[in-house]
Amino acid sequence: MSAESEVRQRIQSRGKITFAEFMDVALYWPHGGYYTAREPVGAQGDYYTSPAMHPFFGALLSVQLFQMWREMDRPSPFTVFELGAGNGLLCRDICSYAAGLPDGFAVSLRYVCLDRRAAGPVESRALGASRVLANGLPFKNLTGCVLSNEYLDAFPVHPVVMTNDGLQEVYVGLNGDELVELYGELSQPGLAGRLDDLGIELAPGQTAEINLALEPRLIEIAAALKRGFVLTVDYGRTAQDLYDPEARLRGTLVTYHQHVQTDAPLTLIGRQDITAQVDFTSVASAGEKAGLNTLGLVTQRDFLSNLGLDRLHQQLAGQSLTPRQMQANRAGITDLVRPGGLGEFKVLAQGKNVGTPALWGLERSDEAASPIESLAAPLLTEHHLSLVDGRHFGGEAESEAF
Repeated sequence: MSAESEVRQRIQSRGKITFAEFMDVALYWPHGGYYTAREPVGAQGDYYTSPAMHPFFGALLSVQLFQMWREMDRPSPFTVFELGAGNGLLCRDICSYAAGLPDGFAVSLRYVCLDRRAAGPVESRALGASRVLANGLPFKNLTGCVLSNEYLDAFPVHPVVMTNDGLQEVYVGLNGDELVELYGELSQPGLAGRLDDLGIELAPGQTAEINLALEPRLIEIAAALKRGFVLTVDYGRTAQDLYDPEARLRGTLVTYHQHVQTDAPLTLIGRQDITAQVDFTSVASAGEKAGLNTLGLVTQRDFLSNLGLDRLHQQLAGQSLTPRQMQANRAGITDLVRPGGLGEFKVLAQGKNVGTPALWGLERSDEAASPIESLAAPLLTEHHLSLVDGRHFGGEAESEAF
């Protein structure tokens, strides 16, 4: 049974379903859900992510992980658990660059890719890393870092709207044979409670998305982590910004198909991405309640710059590259920090039983340049995208919108 068939069957047997339930089926239904049936990133996918743009992203993340390891007095093993690891490209780039970092960091580093799918085109296990098929973090007493990149934005969300009758939720139902959106009473009190906790009152006619899965997932992460860090990279905003009616009256839910933003979630079910921006205020708050200290929140542009992006860029100029290769590498690097695009993504750092260290990615430090001084800048590979020649793209490339 396809994802769409499953949606229709549920509505026919039970009546309208929440949009969150619809989104869960559309994305994760075992027999044809979007994330179970295809590789979403790259030429055959529908959008691109930072790891696909240039290995500088993984290299600089490895520098941050190196500092975390030092701050924790060099535990061995130091395990990185990547949630939603996808095709393993980020794992590949982090581990490749970590191999050259000082003090034996690579010897202590263990990398675990967690995903609902088996390894994709980039086989992470070849790097000595491991892959665990799981939805979440089925471990305890971890020492290291729980890492995710564009993971929380794929959680099913509950859209709500302020109507003349008060706050209502968006459901999916049938009008004849056509799937339609319907309004109804809130399915869970936590929806209004989230807005109350944030001090947010929606304007008349305003739509907003609420991710109720944040709290249980942060509780799970905090319970699994004995000592270490949580590093979350995603596109989103603080609550006051995210729910600003003047800027986002219709919310942030978008859909992507073949690098085109379609914004029609009830079509192409199981064949397009459905995503919404992350409420980082609620992520930090849920973490605090679960026992994680908030260490800082910065843009991806500032995070990568603080870790030595300019220094790696300088090293790139010293390598023997053709003009075309240089242009391709520089284009990918530029896209990682592009205003209005990937550069506006957020990086949230949290910690447990590690004190309050000044992480290099959160605030500029001369120390961040030291580990990379003697290392060559990593270059684009066949696994990365090329904005210059359109490699892997059937049309115009799109990152998930900010």
